[in-house]
Amino acid sequence: MGQPVTHFQIVTANPDGAAEFYSSLFGWTVDADNALGYRMFDTGSEEGITGGVWPAPPGAPAFVQLFIRVEDLDTEVKRAESLGATTIIPPQELPDGDAMAVMRDPDGATFALTRASK
Repeated sequence: MGQPVTHFQIVTANPDGAAEFYSSLFGWTVDADNALGYRMFDTGSEEGITGGVWPAPPGAPAFVQLFIRVEDLDTEVKRAESLGATTIIPPQELPDGDAMAVMRDPDGATFALTRASK
């Protein structure tokens, strides 16, 4: 299966402003009609990966985060930790049935590991 990058996320203190900026700049549509109010982009293209905008924790700078799909979330979290990553948000089920963990790599960049619902 591989472990593809399946999603990007812009994390910012001004998620509505960021959604408006990218929507205006590229003509992307934004849909926040979901259980978490997540601002999901529709780029209007068959190419590329999906993305969205999420609020940053207080005091955090804006950043872009990649989401990598794995088959066994718990095993990959442990493997990442053994390679020097730290867990920010432990594996958890999401409202849509998928699961996710957020990690920090040894250089401080954050990324998420995801598992599709079964």
